[in-house]
Amino acid sequence: MTASWLGPGKASAVALTFDVDAETGVLSMGEKYARHAMTMTHQAFGPDVGVPRILGILRELGVPATFFFPGWVAERRPNLVARVVEAGHEVAHHSYSHVPATSMTFAEERNDFERALEVFQKQDVPVYGHRAGLWEASWQTASLVAEYGLAYDSSMMNDDRPYHVPTERGDVVELPPHWSLDDWEQYAFLPAPQIGSIIEDPQKVLSMWKYELDAMRRYNSLFMLTNHPFLTGRPGRAEALRSLIEYGMSHGDVEFLTCREIAERAKADTSLATRPLEQPEIEPGLFPSE
Repeated sequence: MTASWLGPGKASAVALTFDVDAETGVLSMGEKYARHAMTMTHQAFGPDVGVPRILGILRELGVPATFFFPGWVAERRPNLVARVVEAGHEVAHHSYSHVPATSMTFAEERNDFERALEVFQKQDVPVYGHRAGLWEASWQTASLVAEYGLAYDSSMMNDDRPYHVPTERGDVVELPPHWSLDDWEQYAFLPAPQIGSIIEDPQKVLSMWKYELDAMRRYNSLFMLTNHPFLTGRPGRAEALRSLIEYGMSHGDVEFLTCREIAERAKADTSLATRPLEQPEIEPGLFPSE
């Protein structure tokens, strides 16, 4: 019998993931924003208040989650990383600087990737997966993930189930996210840098995500929720998150897992698709140049 990434009798799996970007979420757009006290404190709300609040909700409901830390953030807040680990959750690699890999040379991407790994190694925190800053993975990112022995990536979007990505360094499990399950598009707003325009009603967001979960149960998909503690950690949004988790728990065919747990199952599931990463060949002059 073929191993399945879904447990017996389960229609969908939920991965609750939290990108603890803190200040890097803005500094990766320009170091000049370090001079903006409002902006920096807005971002610091995530690790200072949002993460503890979210950890409390997860503890009360008894569900696991995965926290993606940029190395820069983990380096400056080792006690927060330790607190996440002590609570029984997974800590994962989210680059060092949160600068998009697509804006780097491959050598720069490798250096950034390694620098984050060194932070977690010094803190004796094992990491099993990676998520590119802003999901902006390069065509080489999956190879780096495989080269350094990580089990999964969570940046690519060409499926709504886990899938296998072959690289010259070995296969990587891809746990695909999507913008529709990201709180950034719903809640993000800043005047400097200018981000977003409308702050959505948490009840509207909750309704949308419930509908997505119901559809994913129908299609046996992975519900990969991506939240940011500086956004979802705000009170009304945190309560919407609680309601979403309770809604998922009310269905007997939904299971809550860490990304590592899903990746381990998916690795053994040969029925999942294999999708090589192939950059399109572009005919010169056909499309607008940069």
